[in-house]
Amino acid sequence: MKIALIQHAFKTTREETCSYILQKIKEAAKQSELVVLQELHNTHYFCQNENTQNFDFACYFDEDITFYSQIAKENQVVLVTSLFERRAAGLYHNTAVVFEKDGSIAGKYRKMHIPDDPNFYEKFYFTPGDIGFNPISTSVGKLGVLVCWDQWYPEAARIMALKGAEILIYPTAIGWFNEDPEDEKQRQRDAWIAVQRGHAVANGIPVVAVNRVGFEKDDSAQSNGILFWGSSFVFGPQGELIVQAGTDKEEILYADLNKKNSEEVRRIWPFLRDRRIEEYAEILKRYCD
Repeated sequence: MKIALIQHAFKTTREETCSYILQKIKEAAKQSELVVLQELHNTHYFCQNENTQNFDFACYFDEDITFYSQIAKENQVVLVTSLFERRAAGLYHNTAVVFEKDGSIAGKYRKMHIPDDPNFYEKFYFTPGDIGFNPISTSVGKLGVLVCWDQWYPEAARIMALKGAEILIYPTAIGWFNEDPEDEKQRQRDAWIAVQRGHAVANGIPVVAVNRVGFEKDDSAQSNGILFWGSSFVFGPQGELIVQAGTDKEEILYADLNKKNSEEVRRIWPFLRDRRIEEYAEILKRYCD
C-alpha cells in the first residue's frame, strides 16, 4: 500500500486552499495509491470561536463531494478527505469521506469524540457521529478512518481493529498555544505521538496521522491563536516509526506499507487472542465508582 500524507497550512481563502490541495494531490498521486488529507482541510480552523456564521462553511458539502470525487477519479487514487457536513438545519458533522479510484464514495465516518476546550469549541459546531466505528472497504484495503480527538481513545482504535481495519487513519488539527511554556508544548506533542503509537502496537496495524501546520488566529476575543505543530507520521504495526514530518513546514510524506507485516506481528504478539472479553463489561460504565 503506497500512501501519501499532505501536510499544509491554510492559504488565506477557501478557494486558494482548495487549489493548493488539488495540485498536491496531483503530485502525490504520481507515487501513491492512497492520499490522506488533514482535518477540515478546506478552511481555516474555525472552531477557535463560537460564531453561527461559520456554519455556512458546511453548505459547501455537496460541492466538496463533487470536487474531490473528480480529483480521485482523474488521479486514480483512493482519497481520504475531511469535510464539514450539513445534514439538516441545525445538524452538522465533522465527516471524513473516502473516495474510490473511480470517484465513487467508498464510505464515510462522522467524528464521534467531540472536544470542547479553549480554542477548540467543536461541540458548538459538531453533533457526535451516529454511524459507528466501521472500516471502509477500498481497493487498497480496509481503512479504519477516525478523526483528530478520536486519537486519544483506545476504544475507537480497538473496535476498528476488531472489525478488520488494516490501517488506522487520523486526519488532525492540533497545535500549541503561544502562552504555554516550551516544556509543556513538548509534553503535549510527545503525548499525542505516544498514544497513537500505542494504538499501532496494541492492535498490530499501522497508524497514520496527518496534521496541519502554521499559525491561525481567529478574529475573536475567544482566541489567541493556535500554532499547528504538523509532525504528521506513519507508524508500523510494532510501533516502529516509518516516516514523520517536521513541525513548521508543508510536506508530502510518502510511505510504502506491506500489509503482510501485520499478519506476522500478530502471530508473535497475539493480543487479540488473549483478550479476556468476559471481564470487560465495566468498560461500558462512565466511571467505576
